[in-house]
Amino acid sequence: MKSITFALVALLFSVNIQAQSLTFTAIPDQDETLLKTRFNKIATYLSERLDIEVKYVPVKSYAAAVTAFRNNQVQLAWFGGLSGVRARLLVPGSMAIAQGYEDQFFQTYFIAHSSTGLESTDQFSDNIKQRTFTFGSKGSTSGRLMPEFHIRKQFNKAPDQLFRRVGFSGDHSRTIALVQSGAYDVGAVNFKVWERELAAGKIDNSKVKVIWKTPTYPDYQWSIRGDVEQHWGEGFVAKVQKALLEMSDPDLLASFPRQSFIKASNDDFQPVEDVARSIGLID
Repeated sequence: MKSITFALVALLFSVNIQAQSLTFTAIPDQDETLLKTRFNKIATYLSERLDIEVKYVPVKSYAAAVTAFRNNQVQLAWFGGLSGVRARLLVPGSMAIAQGYEDQFFQTYFIAHSSTGLESTDQFSDNIKQRTFTFGSKGSTSGRLMPEFHIRKQFNKAPDQLFRRVGFSGDHSRTIALVQSGAYDVGAVNFKVWERELAAGKIDNSKVKVIWKTPTYPDYQWSIRGDVEQHWGEGFVAKVQKALLEMSDPDLLASFPRQSFIKASNDDFQPVEDVARSIGLID
């Protein structure tokens, strides 16, 4: 009788694990409609690979993505470098488990409206001083952290001491649109978004151009909460990582866009944490 009871409890526990949905989110670095299209496809893929229901939960800001991860509203997230560092610091045991191949060598492009007369150069231009300047989101690695780091390194001044006006567009697509329209003279944008929108014919090179490219740095990654195996069993983190690393469908990869995913660890993003601490974005 005891063996039957034990078997029943084990079966119910197993069913309960399977019934739980794994939820994930992604930083809102582009148009919301595009993000839903991208990540609903990823949810379907992960559901099939993990044999549980996986749901994508959109958020309105980078900070909201970090908060959802901290509060266990999502257990997995596609973060930028800075948002990933912040989230993992808030949830002990959390791990970066995968990044795009290109995320090892990420860059920010500084772009300028044609009216400025600024041209592409290998050196950071002193001529951006006293212009109007827009970052992306306040929590963006490529749209705020790294460009601010290089601005401070070059001029030994905070952006609001250097530029005539400083803004935060909210996402990379909007940064491009604002500079292209002339609403801002100069901006900082994720190089992947620039290249995607250029290929899609959304950028008018007679109005806006790249004037400087940062040195490379680590950026986007998938991070997972450290307590997921309490819910889905031992080895679940490795199972999720394997599913991400084996994502090979060209359509899924193109939605990021990345050529493939590779293993990542928290140590890979120590340079991002160091920069964030150096300019006061992390205490």
